[in-house]
Amino acid sequence: MGFDQYHEPPEELPPATRTFARLCASLTEEAEAIGWYEQRLAVEPDPMAKEIMRDAQGEEFKHFSMDLEFLLRRTPIWREIAEGVLFQPGDIVEHGEEAEAETNEGGESGDGVSDEDRSGSLGIGGLMEAAR
Repeated sequence: MGFDQYHEPPEELPPATRTFARLCASLTEEAEAIGWYEQRLAVEPDPMAKEIMRDAQGEEFKHFSMDLEFLLRRTPIWREIAEGVLFQPGDIVEHGEEAEAETNEGGESGDGVSDEDRSGSLGIGGLMEAAR
């Protein structure tokens, strides 16, 4: 099994960065699985098989969404841009350009790494508090 999500020597990367890379790889894998199921569903004639594949694709949607939420919680600049694009009516590209411009004007450092990630903390206490 390869670990090609790393572009720098893994042993030199802090734990939070390695976790981030793992979740990015997982997000990509979930997106691929969603696409594969979409293709299978498009050609499958058997209704029961389609029902099973739809259910499996739903699991992939859930996993993709969980991976994305984890990454967005750890990357404030990404979250800010995503909030300007996701679930907005109208032109997607226009929303993307506006969100990026607004975020850049807001004085972000540009690296997108939260103080929590810089410390290497997994932030479990903060997540537990947010859930209450």
